[in-house]
Amino acid sequence: MPSKAVEKGINQQIAMEFYSAYVYLSMSAYFDAESYPGFAHWMRRQYQEEIAHAERLLDFLLHVGAPVELHAIDKPPRDFKGPLEGMEQALKHEQKVTTAIHELYELTIAEKDYATQLQIQWFITEQVEEERTVADIIAQLRMAGDSATAILMIDRRLGERGGS
Repeated sequence: MPSKAVEKGINQQIAMEFYSAYVYLSMSAYFDAESYPGFAHWMRRQYQEEIAHAERLLDFLLHVGAPVELHAIDKPPRDFKGPLEGMEQALKHEQKVTTAIHELYELTIAEKDYATQLQIQWFITEQVEEERTVADIIAQLRMAGDSATAILMIDRRLGERGGS
């Protein structure tokens, strides 16, 4: 069973993952309202993925017999001023999540909690993918510049994203 400090850290990370879901759901609503259905779809998939991340941590706590403590979720931002700014905010958010994951991993090392280390290593790998994916979209949006045609092409491609 994890130490009290690790339990607290995991419960905080669960809240962060649910907040991440909330951020992406807000972004999805924004993009839908702004007539970017592909960005809206992509963000909705991110929302679903973040819910799965929170559930993975929650299930881990339950599996090891540790208490789950759900925290309040803050109100997410809702105005993003276009696809580029929205994706830049998404990247900043993912970087914040990465920092929190690394801090939790460092705590598991200090506490010699090997089982939790294995669980958190999965999240470390996941964050590399998350940041890279968003950074690639940002790079493409920067290349597109003010070209409505190019932005709509990116929107269409994002709308093709399957599964979570």
